[in-house]
Amino acid sequence: MSIKVVKPGLATSIQDTGREGFYHLGIPPSGALDQYSMKMANLLVNNNEGDAVFECALLGPELIFEYNSIVAVCGARMQPKLDGEPMPLDTAFSVKQGQTLSFNYPTAGARAYLAISGGVDVPVTLGSRSTYTLGSLGGFKGRRLEAGDTIAIGTPVKPAIEGKSVPQTLLPSLAKEVSLRMIPGMYIHRLVDAAVEQFYEDTWTVGSEADRIGYRFKDGHPMQFVEREQPFGAGSDPSNIVDACYPIGSIQIPAGKEPIVLHRDAVSGGGYATIGTVISADLDLIGQMQPNYKARFIPITMEEALDARKVVQERLIKLKSYLQT
Repeated sequence: MSIKVVKPGLATSIQDTGREGFYHLGIPPSGALDQYSMKMANLLVNNNEGDAVFECALLGPELIFEYNSIVAVCGARMQPKLDGEPMPLDTAFSVKQGQTLSFNYPTAGARAYLAISGGVDVPVTLGSRSTYTLGSLGGFKGRRLEAGDTIAIGTPVKPAIEGKSVPQTLLPSLAKEVSLRMIPGMYIHRLVDAAVEQFYEDTWTVGSEADRIGYRFKDGHPMQFVEREQPFGAGSDPSNIVDACYPIGSIQIPAGKEPIVLHRDAVSGGGYATIGTVISADLDLIGQMQPNYKARFIPITMEEALDARKVVQERLIKLKSYLQT
């Protein structure tokens, strides 16, 4: 069972929940930038929630199915089409052998997730099928999809049911302006107090440099650093430090001008001060932001971050309970 890629889209790759446990070796987790939408698509076609899917960014692919299957598309409002006919989002539907699946441009959100009954069957690398393009690791030949690729699909463990859908109350947020909660980091003291306050007050705009490695934000006020003597081993930029680790979601501000939020394909460390980290509960929101979407950064405590993570976990439990009844 396989699918042929006619057009690859802008940046279509194969992703699952990611590979944990190798960041200390410089290998990031990768995986879907919107984990909830990826799991939703899998559950709709009776896959395991962590099975591999197609992550379709901004411009979806065109695919020919070489067998009969059932699929689901979740995440960005990137309406799927079968032989040109619109099909529903957040709903399992049938695709017949020889039919072509394509996508409209997204009206909201940035990444759609195409799950196929049986899951995408590429080799498991370090415990995951996710693509890490910088390292040419995982996925299909370690890269984004290209025209002419033939992608194998696994054998379904459980039969999928056409017509299964998700209620509006369990769909993810795809707002064009969001609040990103963050825990202030160990280097925020490098900014003067007024700069910290301004950073939280500003509304920031997603720049064109927004991908799986990181999101750059613009249109806020420049941030002033506390004056210091350049440390031995650090660069001359006022935001430079002697190298430190970068958690996923960490925020760095080169030259104090445009914050960058590192995401699931980011390097594991470097010489920029990180002023905080966007909490795990809000990372999916970033993955669905298009250029020119807006965000504010909201400081919270560790206790509040843990409460937010619990809310995310409870929502997933509700989704699984709904779709498995």
